[in-house]
Amino acid sequence: MAIQKIIEVLSITDYLTLFALILATYVFKFYYKYLTRPNPLPGPLPLPIIGNLHSIAYDLRLFYDECRLKYGDICEIMFDGRRCIILTRPEYIEKLMSSTCIMRFPYSQGLKEIGFQGCGIVGNNVYKSWRYNRQFFTQALLSPRFMDDAVNSTNKLFEELREYWQYLGMQNGSNNKNNDNWTLETDFSEWFHAFANDIISILVTGERTYSIASYYNIQSTVKSVHPNALVEDGNKFVKALIKHIQGVRFFTLIGPFLRHYIPIIRDVANSYLKNRDYIFDKLDLIIKKRREEIEEMPVGTEMRSDMLTSLIIANTEKDTAKIKTVGGETFEPMTDQDIRSNLVDAFIAGTDSTANLFCSVTYYLCKHPNVKQKMISEIDSVFSKYSNKSYLTSGDLLKLKYCEAIIKEVNRMIPAANFVTRYMNEECEVAGYKWAAGTTFHINITGVHGHREVWPNPEVFDPDRFYNVDQDDETLENKYSLLIFGGGPRICPGRKLAMSELLLTMVIIYRYYNVELVNMDEPLKIASSGANNVQELKVRISPRVN
Repeated sequence: MAIQKIIEVLSITDYLTLFALILATYVFKFYYKYLTRPNPLPGPLPLPIIGNLHSIAYDLRLFYDECRLKYGDICEIMFDGRRCIILTRPEYIEKLMSSTCIMRFPYSQGLKEIGFQGCGIVGNNVYKSWRYNRQFFTQALLSPRFMDDAVNSTNKLFEELREYWQYLGMQNGSNNKNNDNWTLETDFSEWFHAFANDIISILVTGERTYSIASYYNIQSTVKSVHPNALVEDGNKFVKALIKHIQGVRFFTLIGPFLRHYIPIIRDVANSYLKNRDYIFDKLDLIIKKRREEIEEMPVGTEMRSDMLTSLIIANTEKDTAKIKTVGGETFEPMTDQDIRSNLVDAFIAGTDSTANLFCSVTYYLCKHPNVKQKMISEIDSVFSKYSNKSYLTSGDLLKLKYCEAIIKEVNRMIPAANFVTRYMNEECEVAGYKWAAGTTFHINITGVHGHREVWPNPEVFDPDRFYNVDQDDETLENKYSLLIFGGGPRICPGRKLAMSELLLTMVIIYRYYNVELVNMDEPLKIASSGANNVQELKVRISPRVN
């Protein structure tokens, strides 16, 4: 009753005054805490509630570069209410990549809500669970049979892609009807995001998403031979995965107050959660179907080599690897939730990053014809003994030293990710400062790769940096000067597969086709956030005449 009487007495002016006092108290407390923080570092001034989100949102790559140039190799920002230390020197980074730091993120209510934290590999901060999941994730990816199947699947899928390009090229009225004399102007970004989605889906689940068929159907009057229902279902799943990646980014940057109480932002958050449920339900059905198939197989039956099968049989009587312990600890077979989390990690890590990097490779090769010609000469010399219909093997790819150097240099210029996060769960010393447990660090990959004290002429595209390199070269003294796949215990477990897929894609494209930019003066269209996503790459394709 007393509270009701107070409410009745207060006027609108009183409410506004009370609100202003609360807001002023919050702002004062926020900046007092900021100004009295330990180890104060230079950095942009944060704002209450949103921190530096207003700066991060417009172009993360540019923002990090501006921070390095303005504030130096160690500075700080704030988002989601947390202080983040940005590091841009290899010697600072090495400490964070040590075995004492396996955590990527602090606990995040947002990442927990979106289903990204607490399971699988990428977002798993529970050491025992992370180690177990990584053991079998790596076991599935690095088996010789898996790698051979990856190469064979890529070769076969490329044959289908070649047919689509030829059909589209022949449909162009200006082309000659000769099968080897046509030209196609198209968006490489769309094709190779679709190609990567198909390959990863095959390797992860044993089933296709029919992404290249879907994109072909949009371009062509003559549709693919695949049933339309399968193509549409796969296309829906791929779009949901893309949206899920956006959702993870959204739930990382936007705090719980904004997500739960601001109407428009709340609607966006709910849309991402609904999309998450669709993906999880879809994968649960795939897991259930495959588990039932495996249960009906007699012990000793040769299993498929896809990741899903490997994860289902892990630590069961049908597991030929017979890995019952990890680090001396015994583990039970994986639950469906563990398997689903690992599949989501594989899809997220293996699709966009590979496609974006290949598109960047294509762009730089078109802009540097001398490099492209040297690459083509290597490809032709290595595979001259093969007929055009011969499939390449994983062993063949080891001979492509210059192609590998190109991939490394392109990744140095435009890394797949702009930064990676490490969260220290114990006190540590980094860059001459002692940091309390609970400190979050951002490793500025773009900054390291473009640092003038680390790389001579960093703005120059020069694959020879990595070709026949003298191992005594000072640039290579610190292994964290090039962060293609991260480092330390958290280094990407799929790095061997990713490099093989990139090398193979380079070979099968430039072995058969001439590729040129439609507009040589147009910059590469990239949307830069946590990753560098190629939005469009218009090219002109024609068959090579040998």
